[in-house]
Amino acid sequence: MFSMNLFAEGLNPRPFDSNYRCYSVSMFPSSDKKTVEDGGKIMMPPSALEMLTRLNVEYPMMFKLTNHRSKRKTHCGVLEFVADEGRIYIPYWMMRNLLLDEGDSVQVQSVSVPVATFSKFEPQNVEFLDISNPKAVLENALRNFACLTTDDVIAINYNDRIYEMRVLEVKPGNAVSIIECDMNVEFAAPVGYQEPERRPNTAASAATQSAEDEEEHSVLSAAAVAAQGSDGYLAFQGAGSRLDGKKKNLLTPLKELVQNVELKRGIPDYNYEPGYIKYWRKNTARSATPSDAADSGSFDAFQGEGTSMRQSKSKK
Repeated sequence: MFSMNLFAEGLNPRPFDSNYRCYSVSMFPSSDKKTVEDGGKIMMPPSALEMLTRLNVEYPMMFKLTNHRSKRKTHCGVLEFVADEGRIYIPYWMMRNLLLDEGDSVQVQSVSVPVATFSKFEPQNVEFLDISNPKAVLENALRNFACLTTDDVIAINYNDRIYEMRVLEVKPGNAVSIIECDMNVEFAAPVGYQEPERRPNTAASAATQSAEDEEEHSVLSAAAVAAQGSDGYLAFQGAGSRLDGKKKNLLTPLKELVQNVELKRGIPDYNYEPGYIKYWRKNTARSATPSDAADSGSFDAFQGEGTSMRQSKSKK
């Protein structure tokens, strides 16, 4: 008769269903609170483990938390069975999703959810775009989660900063398990994100730009002709470019700059031979005497007399 009762119980498994007082992880009497806060698992009392071992539940254990007052629900896993009797401790982001206060009653039921194949997240802040590899960061954070529920706003910790992500969509159901699964991840545009403005490439703007380019080219050509006619040389005739794409800001317009610059032209070396370097020095005749140098206006260096502090032996 005892064996028949066990067989009948196996055919009709009883789910775990109990009500507990809910508290945030900050109320948990332990120093290791960060492990619970940075994930999607809860702390349950030891009596819940004893009841679950007598029931035919599937592993890994998944639970549905329901707040009947606000008609909100979510799904989670269990981390440890070390909470006080009659209490459960859950992450703060989960309490916000369920609209729970400290000490409110919540229903905990064991459930079975399908394995995830697809998920889509919406960052709640544009600062999430500053992360260089968001998929790798999200994948590392989801290791502390057991399941995902549509429309939940989860919190992940990265570089001592909390980033909130709304679960827009999961497949193949509204709640899925993400333990040992191959899941495709997509991101929606963050909340408050605005596309950068793009300048329209119209025919009028193109004509205006070409007219400006022609005017600048004509000014440079006129400057070159003037330089050749007056035996002058105009240096730096090219146009500058900035790395950020902004237009260059010249303090002096190009037309005025051409008028004010003194044009000089160098003498080319018509006898230049490839492979040889020539050093040109200005040859100036040295003055015979200081008076001649003063009369001619030239200057000869090192013309003074030196004095030694050590007396010569020949003078003694």
